[in-house]
Formats: sequence, C-alpha cells, structure tokens
Amino acid sequence: MKFGVSTFVWVSPFNTGSFDLIYKIKDMGYDIIEVAVEDKNIIDWPKLKRIADEVGLSITISGAFGAERDISSDNPDFRTGGLNYIIDCIKIASEMESPIFGGPVYSAVGKTRLVSDEEKKKERNWCVENLFKASKVAEEFGVIVGLEPLNRFETDMVNTADQALSLIREVDSPYLKILLDTFHCNIEEKSIPNTIRKVGKDLCHLQGNESDRGTPGTGNLDWLGIKQALQDIEYKGAIVIETFGAPSKELARAASIWRPLANSADELASEGLAFYKHLFSS
Repeated sequence: MKFGVSTFVWVSPFNTGSFDLIYKIKDMGYDIIEVAVEDKNIIDWPKLKRIADEVGLSITISGAFGAERDISSDNPDFRTGGLNYIIDCIKIASEMESPIFGGPVYSAVGKTRLVSDEEKKKERNWCVENLFKASKVAEEFGVIVGLEPLNRFETDMVNTADQALSLIREVDSPYLKILLDTFHCNIEEKSIPNTIRKVGKDLCHLQGNESDRGTPGTGNLDWLGIKQALQDIEYKGAIVIETFGAPSKELARAASIWRPLANSADELASEGLAFYKHLFSS
C-alpha cells in the first residue's frame, strides 16, 4: 500500500511558494504528495515534478470545485468552465504522472438545495454529458477520473456509493471510476467496509480520513474492517489523508471547517502516517 497526504493539510491554495512541503512530506515518510489544484496558474508544474522526482515522491492530483466549475449548473458558462477545468486537471495529472484526477467532479461543493425531480433530471443530464466528454479526454491522456461522493452537507447530488455507481455506469467509460473518502462514507453509508466491497474494481483511489476529519486512528471508524475490505477487493491504489489545516474562507465555508482538527498540521500528518503504517503492516 502506498501512503499519501494532501497539500490541503497545510495550505490553501497550494502554490510554487509552498514547495517546501515536498521535502517535509518526504521526510515524514510518505510515498505520495496529493496536490489540490485550486489555481493551476500559481504552480510551477515542471519545477514541482522535478523536485518530487529528485526526492522520490509520487504525485496525485485532486480538484477544487466552486460554483464556476459546476458541470451540472443551469449556467452554461459555469458548465463550460467546469469541463475546461477538469480537462486542464487531466492534462496536469498526465504531466505529473498521476494515475488519477479525483474529486466531486459532478457539481460544486457547498451546492445544497431541495429541487424538483425535473430540475434534478436536467442537472444530471448536463452532468452526464460533460462527464462523457471529460472521459474521452481522460482516455486520450491515460488518466482515471475519480468521482467522489460527498456528504449531504456539502452536496445534494452524489452522497452515496450507489449514486456514484449509477452515474459512472450511465457514462460507461473505463476512465471514470470512484474515489471514496471515508469521512463522507461515515456520514452516508451503513458500512464503510461493505461500501468498499460494493464499489470493488471501480474504486480507483481512497482518501482515508477519520470520522471527524482529524488524525486517522483517533476517531470511531472501523479501520480493521476497512483494511479487510481493501484486501478483499485486491485494491492496488493509494490511501491518502485529505483534511484541511488552513482552509481559505471559500473552502472553510464549503466544507464547514470552523475549528482546528488537530494540534497542528504536522502532528496530524505524521501521526496519521504512523497509524497507516501500523494498520497495514500485517
């Protein structure tokens, strides 16, 4: 099992001035740095790849979806902007040799409303249309798009693995799979291990976050059950900590982060990795 940590743990938005994190993450013992792309233009991508290669870190790419990146929006400009953003991130993932680009690609984080069945159908159709286009680009660049269900407080569109499976089956591309985040699963699923088994070979990435989004191993998740389920489906991907140590105002609002989740970002990352390594050592 390869272990990673998101740049979100320390900084938002990640930029070229944040590159000291690469060395810190490597020194902690991680295999992967997961780079959250809030603004692609503030990151020197060739330099990032060069430093990561020099220290021996792999890179995975994740997305940040605000209202203007919503491929299911009733605003056509936002739908276009969202598709273009996904395509940009797929290309970046290819350049960084990331096997995946993951996130709630279907909508905007923090978009929570009760809408009519007719409106839901329109939004789903726009979503499927754009995910189909994105999947074609993903195929061209050899990158898997990981569609991530979020909890009900962060989206009204895809909360459960069943909803995610329905969506990827409608798009019907081997380049569109599912990213599970155990924090969201803990809110929405009856059993995280059974959810992992249900997703099975469609699971392309796992963000292994604690029940309170704090340090893995300090909450109430069934980590032994999660480990067994990953073994049962012969999962070959990574497990990554993604939580928020210094969220921007927009991110804090979207993800409802109002208090520190650990004593420090460094403590969360180092103790979380120690827990991962102990859990998966046997």
